[in-house]
Amino acid sequence: MAKRVPHVVVLGGGFGGLSVIRRLRRREVVLTVVDRCNYHLFQPLLYQVATAALSPADIAYPLRTIVRDAPRVRVLMAEVRDVDLSRRVVLLDRDEEEPYDYLIVALGATHAYFGHDEWADVAPGLKTIQDAIEIRGRFLKAFELAEREDDRVRRRALLTFAIIGAGPTGVELAGAMAEVARSVLKREFRHIHPETARIILIEAAERVLGPYPEELSARARGQLERLGVEVMTGAPVRSLEPGRVCIDD
Repeated sequence: MAKRVPHVVVLGGGFGGLSVIRRLRRREVVLTVVDRCNYHLFQPLLYQVATAALSPADIAYPLRTIVRDAPRVRVLMAEVRDVDLSRRVVLLDRDEEEPYDYLIVALGATHAYFGHDEWADVAPGLKTIQDAIEIRGRFLKAFELAEREDDRVRRRALLTFAIIGAGPTGVELAGAMAEVARSVLKREFRHIHPETARIILIEAAERVLGPYPEELSARARGQLERLGVEVMTGAPVRSLEPGRVCIDD
């Protein structure tokens, strides 16, 4: 009687999911990777897509290409609805089920609005390619609108960008936006001066890159300020609406 090969289902094709695939692809198991996208996204470079330094294709690699030489690995582009632990099946969209012997959940994380989900429309997060494209569109369009704006107050508002959260993503995004405004776009317009754009990085904690050593945090802040970024620490956001960020004193 042939030995039954265990079926391992991996939810998520990010760094965690790929790590599992690399470790198990040569083992006596059948692997099924389930992800809502059919590509692996290199999230650390999303900020470069958001500032038009890279195209989405530069940071998204097809999952099927990654596992092409691993015949025991299958990729399903599907949305996970639930997991039935008693029956050992993953419930997918289109009312489909995927049975498993072993289940590995590597779905990653998302941004949080700390109980203020209504802020999402005003301030998109940066976790997906769609997020990056949305931010890129808003960022570049602001300069175009400012070019056509004669009112100095409204023009100044259009050229003011607030980034909430000074973790790695916020720090990188703020720095990249400042570089684009002060270097890339500097000579592209006739009515406005892109290099005068205000890039404001707002952080509730007392320093940027809080989980990192204080020396690294201080160096990062210094580099941001040399780029012209206004860094506000110890400034928790109280409310958020189009065109306005209110922080606690």
